[in-house]
Amino acid sequence: MKNPTTLQADGQAMGLPMARDIDWPLFLISGGFLGAFLLAALIDIDTVSALVNTLFAWSTKAFGLYWQVLMLATFAVSLFIGFSRCGRVRLGGVTQRPDISTFNWIAVIMCALLAGGGAFWAAAEPLMHFASPPPFFAGLQPHSEAAATAALAQSFVHWGFLAWAVLGSLLAIVLMHLHYDKGLPLAPRTLLYPLFGKRALKGPIGTLADAASIIAVVAGTIGPIGFLGLQISSAMHAVWELPNTIVTQSLTIVLVTAMYTVSCLVGLKGIRFVSEINVWLMIGLALFMVVFGPTLFILGGFPAAFALHVEHFIPLTMFRADPKWLDWWTVFYWGWFIGYAPMVALYVARISRGRTIREIIMTLSIIAPLVTMFWFTVVGGTGIGLELQTPGSVTAHGAKPEDLLLGVTQNLPLGGLVSALFLFLSFISVATNGDAMAFTVALAMSSDDKPKKWLRGFWAIGMGLAAVVLITIGAGGVTALQSFIVITAVPVSLVILPALWDAVRIARHMAREQGV
Repeated sequence: MKNPTTLQADGQAMGLPMARDIDWPLFLISGGFLGAFLLAALIDIDTVSALVNTLFAWSTKAFGLYWQVLMLATFAVSLFIGFSRCGRVRLGGVTQRPDISTFNWIAVIMCALLAGGGAFWAAAEPLMHFASPPPFFAGLQPHSEAAATAALAQSFVHWGFLAWAVLGSLLAIVLMHLHYDKGLPLAPRTLLYPLFGKRALKGPIGTLADAASIIAVVAGTIGPIGFLGLQISSAMHAVWELPNTIVTQSLTIVLVTAMYTVSCLVGLKGIRFVSEINVWLMIGLALFMVVFGPTLFILGGFPAAFALHVEHFIPLTMFRADPKWLDWWTVFYWGWFIGYAPMVALYVARISRGRTIREIIMTLSIIAPLVTMFWFTVVGGTGIGLELQTPGSVTAHGAKPEDLLLGVTQNLPLGGLVSALFLFLSFISVATNGDAMAFTVALAMSSDDKPKKWLRGFWAIGMGLAAVVLITIGAGGVTALQSFIVITAVPVSLVILPALWDAVRIARHMAREQGV
């Protein structure tokens, strides 16, 4: 294990593979895997799905408990560092000050995760748990007020403190110190440098760490892009009777791909612009639903569900009594967020130079989770409140996520307009996720903090084209690719493990250096 004070000379003198403009072996491995998956899916989607399901089941069974402990430990260590004296440490250079306002910074960070599924699942997940209480709350009567509170509390577990903490709090500390202060690459492999030294940067260990992280985030990004085409086409057919065909689905994907590709090519300014639109639209819709929806239920449901969530925080987090349910809910989410973690951490490190450790911890581990929980209460709580008032008013539209969302919006005043705005929110949410992740993938295989435009464009357009290819064989192809992120979470969870102690050690070292 290397001491932080010995790292800078290594980073400057070792002739890293990232000294070239592009890490071509990494590019070929990650791009080649994506191409091979698409080709195999087109040839025999049933065999691909069966293989993915087998590996998925093994991953959740062998690593599920470890992931639960890892998520909880990451959150605990994050709070410990953030609220200690080390929280005052400034990352990216003592004299460096943030390039963007705090509001814009938080907006860009929030869109990196919540945008991937928050629009549809904010309505769908609480309503699903309301209709079928999770095993931890198995004694509750479905469709009751008690089930409503429990449904929101369970959603808070999946999209709250732990989900956000793992995405960059500790990882960002390690990456920002080793990159900005010590000259090491801004890539997932750098997370392993304190443990393996030069072998992590120049050998197969580093290539595997980078490739697994890139494949995970590409799979996790293509999935929402593909489902966006399926969901928006289905919703427009249900509300406005437009044809639900492969042409409509593909056109939706082409439009969102064009939008986030342009944003990604513009750079961080473009990403910030799209993220701001996303955030302001969410704020406007949330205010509308609070005012014109079941206001008392929303405002009363949030503190009640939050209190229940906090009261049972550890038991809910470590629940193991129903493995089948866990595999498709909690452990699936944990695999998803762990798979995303290194690349989102790169993104956070890239846009957070000049921020203090406390700012990063507070934003990722406290502020973003609270905002997400309230958003789920507003959207999902509106649906639950309407169901309590008039049973069947929401669920009559169907049981799929897009059906449940439309069931909520269609029961509000100006239902057609609100439905259209939510579809646009889903559209722009996927765009904010797509441009951020395409930029970050290009960043991970580049020699500096400004990846070449052609490389950004390759990944942005490539992910959109992959989504179009997958929807031609139906939802099964997209589902198989989304499930694959849980499989890639196996190696990725080992990559992020050392940050539990490296972040503490680095924060203390920097605190001494900065005299805080």
